[in-house]
Amino acid sequence: MPELPEVETTRRGIAPHVEGRVVTRAILRRPDLRWPIPREIAQVFAGQRVTGTERRAKYLLLHSDPGAAIIHLGMSGSLRVLDANVPVRAHDHVDLLLDDGHLLRFNDPRRFGCLLWQPAGQTHALLQDLGPEPLEQGFDGDYLFVRSRGRSAPVKAFLMDQRVVVGVGNIYVAEALFAAGVRPMRAAGKITRREYALLAAAIRRILAHAIERGGTTLRDFLKPDGEPGYFEQELFVYGRAGEACKRCGSAITLRRDAQRSSFYCRACQR
Repeated sequence: MPELPEVETTRRGIAPHVEGRVVTRAILRRPDLRWPIPREIAQVFAGQRVTGTERRAKYLLLHSDPGAAIIHLGMSGSLRVLDANVPVRAHDHVDLLLDDGHLLRFNDPRRFGCLLWQPAGQTHALLQDLGPEPLEQGFDGDYLFVRSRGRSAPVKAFLMDQRVVVGVGNIYVAEALFAAGVRPMRAAGKITRREYALLAAAIRRILAHAIERGGTTLRDFLKPDGEPGYFEQELFVYGRAGEACKRCGSAITLRRDAQRSSFYCRACQR
């Protein structure tokens, strides 16, 4: 599933092509995505100018005067800016036609993504109760230390809780835990303040670098220009079970808990 860097890469890729443009028509071919696409989007968004784009957590927002379209890429979704005459392919569920002869096309083979609507002045339920953005002020080791007190859940699950911090999924939490030398199954409430300082710094550094590299392409994610993200080449533990640790040479361990895979180095992480 695309995480913060992949969604931010998508936003940066489409922003120059959609910001300031008028949506002349919205074509909804397959409304039954993860949640049904509200039919009023086609009416309310048509004729509106895209005043800006925003990423909140793993959601992408297209702002206009009457409200914002909220897009989640799900497991396999992608957004592409194309000429309006490019033929429709399988799984092209939504087209937003623009006034310059281009369109924004949403393709989602698995249909786990969504397109929803947030009226101006309101906050959609999906965007309520979210934690801080990890790349903005307010997210640091002290914050994580305070939030984690009394928590018995594994630190990995704690960091993936979107109410604690947004946008950090399985890939980047694995890499951050490795960088900080912390095993994923340790209880969140037992992690020291110093370790959380290392974790917060690692999360910020790794996410920022992943954005610079265009995200991580493991299966379905491609950048809006159709190119893969290149951060996969720099992964230390994620997806490398049985391979040699790049730091110490020990084999990377794979552990499965609650249908999620955890990758870590037994020697480098304590």
